[in-house]
Amino acid sequence: MMRLGLRLALGGREALVRLFITAFAVALGVALLLASLAAMNAVNAQDARGAWLNQPATSSSISSAHGSALWWLPSTDEFAGQSINRIDVAAVGRRAPVPPGLTRLPGPGEYDVSPALAQLLRTTPASELRARLPGREAGVIGDAGVPNPASLIVVVGYRAGSLSRLPGAVELTSIATSNASSGAQFLIVLIIGALALLVPVLVFLATATRLAAARREQRFAAMRLVGATPRQVGAISGIETALAALGGVIVGFVLFILLRPALQHVAIIGVPFAPGALSLDAVDVLIVALGVPLGAAASALVALRRVASSPLGVSRGVTPPRPRPVRLVPLVAGLLCLAVLAIVAHPNGKTLLYIDFVSFLLLMVGLIVAGPWLTDAGARAMTRRPNRTEVLLAGRRLTDNPRAAFRSISGLVLALFVASLAIGIVTTVVADSGAPAGGAVAVGTLTDAFGNPNATSVEGQNSIPTLPAGLTSRLESIRGVLGVLVIHWDPLVVTDHASDQMPGLVSCQELARTPALGRCAPGASVATIEPFADQGNGLTKKTTLADQTWPAATITANRLGQLPIEELAVGTNGSRAAIEQARTVLEVALPYESFEQPPMTMGEVMSSTSQSRAELVNVTDVIIVASLIIAGCSLAVGVTAGVSDRKRPFSLLRLTGVPLGVLRRVVALEAALPLLLAAVLSAATGLLGAELFLRSQLSVSLRWPGLLYFVVVLAGIIVSIGLIVSTFPLIARITGPETARSE
Repeated sequence: MMRLGLRLALGGREALVRLFITAFAVALGVALLLASLAAMNAVNAQDARGAWLNQPATSSSISSAHGSALWWLPSTDEFAGQSINRIDVAAVGRRAPVPPGLTRLPGPGEYDVSPALAQLLRTTPASELRARLPGREAGVIGDAGVPNPASLIVVVGYRAGSLSRLPGAVELTSIATSNASSGAQFLIVLIIGALALLVPVLVFLATATRLAAARREQRFAAMRLVGATPRQVGAISGIETALAALGGVIVGFVLFILLRPALQHVAIIGVPFAPGALSLDAVDVLIVALGVPLGAAASALVALRRVASSPLGVSRGVTPPRPRPVRLVPLVAGLLCLAVLAIVAHPNGKTLLYIDFVSFLLLMVGLIVAGPWLTDAGARAMTRRPNRTEVLLAGRRLTDNPRAAFRSISGLVLALFVASLAIGIVTTVVADSGAPAGGAVAVGTLTDAFGNPNATSVEGQNSIPTLPAGLTSRLESIRGVLGVLVIHWDPLVVTDHASDQMPGLVSCQELARTPALGRCAPGASVATIEPFADQGNGLTKKTTLADQTWPAATITANRLGQLPIEELAVGTNGSRAAIEQARTVLEVALPYESFEQPPMTMGEVMSSTSQSRAELVNVTDVIIVASLIIAGCSLAVGVTAGVSDRKRPFSLLRLTGVPLGVLRRVVALEAALPLLLAAVLSAATGLLGAELFLRSQLSVSLRWPGLLYFVVVLAGIIVSIGLIVSTFPLIARITGPETARSE
């Protein structure tokens, strides 16, 4: 059987072409699988290198007598839309723990920076960034403490007595070296993305292994009829597939090695990976090297199930049973689940998120399961009143075997569904968390909320007694600053301790110079304002203060200046220099007075939200591009397989006088009909799924994707049709009179 299998696999041009295409499909799947595994390993390695930056803000059980404690105060800063991790440290004794990447702790008046921040400090005016850091640069943090090449990190040294008195400082005996949660969310996104990529790959692999499937089934059926057992037929088929899978695995590993340097610079997680991070361990190599050939062999055995059950039926070309409407059940069930959640669910429920995920899986399965029935329905509608020969031939061919017709474009169906779903969600999230109301004026308005979280009173937790002398004048002297608004504590309003809606009092004269925070009622000199008023649900948050008219307050302007300060807003012209200089002045004048976050513009988003959105956008882009490429390859192989299986019937038609152009139009119609039906259905299902998900989870409506989405979808369909047209020369080559004679 081994010799016969090798002879059948390597004998003849058709066998070699089938072997090459199958090996190419396996190589593509292996390369993508290796890239996905390496990316997961890189995320884990990056998470480990950055674990010390996410040190829990609680004191360890300490023993200062042994000289092993460390005062620790983490905070974040912003610069031009980039997040800066700042860690203030002070040693207690000589054996205090040292963060990864450092050989020693910076002393008082010193700081160590990451390579990216060191470069940024050298190329940025001191008044915009350098002035925020006390002392001098003492060293650069090594690779062991830098998650990725773009990380902005600074470790600032202090005396223990000074740092221990600052709010938020904790005393540690060790520094975390692992963090199970910081990268977990993106790892889940990456796994889902890998699965979304692998499904089209598996479709491509199954399509490639079924190249010339009808002819192979007839050949194996003939073997069964002359006495070959199912095990012997399976062994021969397994040998053919194993050869292709072995070659594909080798080529896939080579492709991954060649592409790894380029993949390292692809910002899948929003930033490039660290050098050498895209690596594989022995388990990954074994899983791919053994799992892919076994999967290919299983696919080959499944493809021969008809031969094993009824060789006589295969040899006589028995028509498979028609698809039934019951195939629509998974698709309808997925849509109903999402619709029910959108109508009755409460936003942001974790359980509902899992149900949404299951619903999306149902939709993916439903599209694949319902595809043959939709193809059959479309074909029967096409042949109901045919007015051309090619329409009748194509329709009859599709109704004869709609499963095979849909199989070649099923990869494209999943690609368009995933693309439409992801683009719909991402477009809406970005739109609702983008520039706030008020346009450029709001984007250029810097806000700094004050307070001490360790204070015993609500007033102390959300305000400071007064501003440093001359701070307002220094801010107004910066070129590009248009006005400064001081928001005072309102003593007449009783606030809830847990509330994040703290009403304040403002001077209407100052408010007029910062229009991003609204306007006063006509005739008012002091107004009551809610500086944190916004709309949104945490994931989509957009400021609406520019449209607000605030009511007059009963406190006079003279009394206003004596009240504690709750927040400061600085209106600028939106230039980076003005924003960063104002931010620097605030941080230097009021160190450790900002509540929960550094001074930020109303157009900036917290770094974690920004990174998560960037990760989602990048993974979505990778899925769309890769899925369309794979789906196009699958379509080309499917059309080629269909033409190859029918070269004798096409040859006989040509001998009876049917023009070659009619045969070409038959092939085009057979592929184009299910392609267009599936494209419309999958895109519409994806956008509808996005709308229902957004309503159930975020209570917002779908923002229609931009022109780029429709251009990409249209381009994908045009490229697919182009691949169909590219098979036309094959029709002329293999349907000549000699084919009919040889058969």
